[in-house]
Amino acid sequence: MSESTKPAYTKALPDMRPEGDHWWKAMHDHTFLLPTDAQGKPFWYPRALVPGTLEPVQWVEATGNGTVYTYSIHYFGPSKAYKGDPPHTVVLIDLEEGPRMMSLLVKDEEGYPSIDPDDVSIGMKVRLVFHDVTDEITLPKFVAA
Repeated sequence: MSESTKPAYTKALPDMRPEGDHWWKAMHDHTFLLPTDAQGKPFWYPRALVPGTLEPVQWVEATGNGTVYTYSIHYFGPSKAYKGDPPHTVVLIDLEEGPRMMSLLVKDEEGYPSIDPDDVSIGMKVRLVFHDVTDEITLPKFVAA
């Protein structure tokens, strides 16, 4: 087993469940997928069965482009791991493909620093970036497009 080349990530990690394995693998490979129903209509969040029909989920590659629907500036984190961090901008993004997802809006991909809250607005265009937080886990974050 090789040692990680990444600095230790001290913040909360997602609860990895088997129904999300396909999506997390794609994220690790820097591919953004959306789950769809049999007619190709995407929805959010990744799961094993299509809501309402209980049919198996299908997948489509998504652009990762969207628009800020709303946002919230968080000055205090949920744990000690966030102590001293700048404010975080939690956003709801309307993806081009239709679904709405929650994520963090960051300034850029160089260290994924928090964006200045004054630079955020409802309706701003954003694009997805891939943040490799561990050797196994890649989180979706967004930057201004």
